[in-house]
Amino acid sequence: MVNLDLFLIGLTVTLEPIPITAFILVLSAKGGTLKGLAYILGWLLSLVIVIAGTIVVTGGKPPAPSTAPSTGVLAAKMALGVALIVIGVRQSRRVGRPRKPPTWMSKLDRLSIWTAAGMGILLQPWVLVGAGAATVAQMHVSSVDSWALLVGFCLVCTASLLAMELYATFSREGQRKLTGLRMWVDTHRDQTIVVLSLVLGFWMVGHSIYLIVA
Repeated sequence: MVNLDLFLIGLTVTLEPIPITAFILVLSAKGGTLKGLAYILGWLLSLVIVIAGTIVVTGGKPPAPSTAPSTGVLAAKMALGVALIVIGVRQSRRVGRPRKPPTWMSKLDRLSIWTAAGMGILLQPWVLVGAGAATVAQMHVSSVDSWALLVGFCLVCTASLLAMELYATFSREGQRKLTGLRMWVDTHRDQTIVVLSLVLGFWMVGHSIYLIVA
């Protein structure tokens, strides 16, 4: 079930609308493709640091079943699931309300590569990254398959950004199509956050309770 958990978390991360919107805006700036690459590298770097730190702490070995550390990991995942449910409920109350564009949108042309990389780190959905770290803590990381799973998790988390970066780089209509995508994402942002947060949140809470009881 660790594989399924990582896939669901990675899919939710890559579909989060706020990082996608910010990334499209970065791509639309002067020198956007290079700044977009910096954004992706910052995004990936933060993921790798969290995963590597988790493996260092656990020694790459999951806690023994029915022990305090094992229950603690499940309790942490359950708490993060509850946090996602709270986010989903709160966001549902904002559906349809007008939003002011962030002030940094007017400064995109002066955005540096280092700032773009920093945005990739700051705009990580950190509750979801924490859920990924808790799931990695349940893994036995020693075989090629386990390392491949972790690499796959990072790629799934980054898939939407990589796809947009490649599209903007190689398509003549990339910027126009991505602007249309940003408008669609902006229109459906609240609904997307509600669905993603509630679905993953209830899954994490339910699955954690089941494993604790079992």
